[in-house]
Amino acid sequence: QVQLVESGGGLVQAGGSLRLSCAASGRTVSNYAMGWFRQAPGKEREFVAAIIWSGGTTRYADSVKGRFTISRDNPKNTMYLQMNSLKPEDTAVYYCAAKGGYSIVYENYDYWGQGTQVTVSS
Repeated sequence: QVQLVESGGGLVQAGGSLRLSCAASGRTVSNYAMGWFRQAPGKEREFVAAIIWSGGTTRYADSVKGRFTISRDNPKNTMYLQMNSLKPEDTAVYYCAAKGGYSIVYENYDYWGQGTQVTVSS
């Protein structure tokens, strides 16, 4: 089993930055694909970004491309999401997820964190 814990959320003004972390425990996730999702009030959960096991390939939702950067530190069993130029529409609960395998994954993740709230004020 893999346990995931997000941190780094908070309240920030539009145009500001935050860095989310996702710490994994239970087993190494160095051979897992990982991703970030978010869910705003009244909306469905949506894909934000994904990264393969090595960190060599990343993918982003169009809404965050050029503003967010996903990365991972396998020795630390941790994944990150650097969020810059934040907008009020980025307000949501952000979740990290993991799935065994070596390819980019956009859905059907096996493990999920509990989420961290990001609120962007205008």
